[in-house]
Amino acid sequence: MNHEKSLNRMKELIPILEDAAKAYYDENRELMPNFEYDRLYDELSTLEKETGVTLAGSPTTRVGYSVSTELIKESHPSPLLSLDKTKSTAELASWLSDQKGLLSWKLDGLTVALTYNDGELVKAVTRGDGTVGEVITSNARTFQNIPLRIAHKGTLLLRGEAVIRYSDFEKINDEIEDADAKYKNPRNLASGSVRQLNSEITARRHVRFYAFSLASADGIDFHNSRAAQMDFLETQGFQTAEYFIVSGDTVEDEVHRFAERAVKSDLPSDGLVLTYDDIAYGESLGRTAKFPRDAIAFKWADEVSETILREIEWSASRTGLINPIAIFDPVEIEGSTVSRASVHNVSIVEELRLGIGDRITVYKANMIIPQIAENLTMSGPDKIPDTCPVCGSETEIRDNTGVRTLYCPNPDCAAKRIKSLSHFVSRNALNIEGLSESSLEKLVSSGFIREAADLFGLERYKDRIVQLEGFGERSYENLIAAVNKARTVTKARLLYSLGVPTIGVANAKIIAKSFRYDWERIEHATEIELVMIDGIGDIMAESFVNWFADLKNKTRLDAILAQITWDPTESGNRDGAAEPLNGLTFVITGTLEAYPNRDALKERIEDLGGKVTGSVSEKTSYLINNDATSGSSKNKKAKDLGVKIITEAEFNQML
Repeated sequence: MNHEKSLNRMKELIPILEDAAKAYYDENRELMPNFEYDRLYDELSTLEKETGVTLAGSPTTRVGYSVSTELIKESHPSPLLSLDKTKSTAELASWLSDQKGLLSWKLDGLTVALTYNDGELVKAVTRGDGTVGEVITSNARTFQNIPLRIAHKGTLLLRGEAVIRYSDFEKINDEIEDADAKYKNPRNLASGSVRQLNSEITARRHVRFYAFSLASADGIDFHNSRAAQMDFLETQGFQTAEYFIVSGDTVEDEVHRFAERAVKSDLPSDGLVLTYDDIAYGESLGRTAKFPRDAIAFKWADEVSETILREIEWSASRTGLINPIAIFDPVEIEGSTVSRASVHNVSIVEELRLGIGDRITVYKANMIIPQIAENLTMSGPDKIPDTCPVCGSETEIRDNTGVRTLYCPNPDCAAKRIKSLSHFVSRNALNIEGLSESSLEKLVSSGFIREAADLFGLERYKDRIVQLEGFGERSYENLIAAVNKARTVTKARLLYSLGVPTIGVANAKIIAKSFRYDWERIEHATEIELVMIDGIGDIMAESFVNWFADLKNKTRLDAILAQITWDPTESGNRDGAAEPLNGLTFVITGTLEAYPNRDALKERIEDLGGKVTGSVSEKTSYLINNDATSGSSKNKKAKDLGVKIITEAEFNQML
């Protein structure tokens, strides 16, 4: 490629990469698979080296995300730079040469810098653009494993990664019934959780912090060793990113050991980091405009398999969004067989030029999520459906800040109805057991259900329902019992069940409580009243008011209200009685006996005006644990802080 063509290609690549980075880091969405981004980034980097030219705006000169939220901004004492990277173990060995190094996980979350003075956590700042970050101190105090006080009394500055474990990520997603509302990956969820304006939301997300470097510690001699610094951080109560000491001869074997464990690891990672143990030697190498020279990142060389694209399935949802899913010949990747991969949106279908019969390569992003890496034949894109696959209505393509998505605008689309009904009966809504989507499809297609209120009139169709495939006398009786049980419902559950856009379980509880469980006030809430509630923003408020102002929604709601009664145990339903737990904060741990699970106990506490957090702090009123003598970390911390530990029985006596 001649010089002019190289420059023109660089000019094409920069806006593509910038748009993708902005979507990923600022807006927690994806314009292209990570594999494709890395490929284009590497192409740009190679062209810059070959031409000796770096154009303005090149992503190779920038780090982190742009600071664009309402959080307070602050400059870092020294830049938090990103790392140069490689996918070659031989290059790692060459880079290390005759030095010793620390090889550790490259955790996939959000980098945070912490400052401690006189043993107290005084500041937490995100990496931001590397020079200026966002102050998130109150949020950091809610991280699951962060020490608020440490033994070291001088000034201590350290850096680490705020992450959400896969197990916690899956639990959070399991509570979201709508597939479109589920979070895409732990990294996006962690980023959004750390940068919340409401620290209570951060606390509910189970964010964890893993230290990976020590910037400074007054009065401590580390004998010129990074390993000694990490050992010191562990003595102060920090969890560190797991590391092993390696040499040029052993680094390749250790990389393979990490790779074997990465598949089963609960912590999201996108590679490894190699750092010189010799602090002085590493610092003597200086840095480039973007990268420090004392560390290098190793990115997993994704296991890529070639296959044939057989179909693009377009899946409709209750919001109207129609998602493309690639169906291909089954292939074995990272120890499991895959045959489907989400393509996310129309833009990616068009970018990859996907056509039926194309030869494609697929991989698992971070060894977990199936993705299309590349289209080798690029015969498409095939025609984007102009009709909804469920109702046949004419579809429309919407452009949201450069991302093209397919929608079904028909408000009576059966897919919307099924998904909406599924949400209405879900565990956190009316909790009608035994009504899967397939069962709802049968009841809807048979004409027994059209709107949510029709669920309460199924008894009139008994003779026909028991004849349906998958039903019978016993199934029918169980279904009717579950429906009748659901007739008694709390305001918060009903509000969530309605599927008001942007209103999740937690928001529904907050709104119901703020209006003292007065349904008339909830239903007629104004935007001004709503935005005054901590945790409810302008977009939520507007969405809420617009939903209740819609005449069709009002008609459907009135039909539901005619079939239900309010749960008398919900606070505010007891003739205005004061909430007995108002102002009290609880932490729950250990095995429960009187309550089926922690969510049930948490809901009981919140209904009575109390709060539930995930970790013990000075603000905790009571730790609920049936085993007060256990050596758990929560018990120890409660005893250290003088927080009273009570059993479930003692909690119930309080009421």
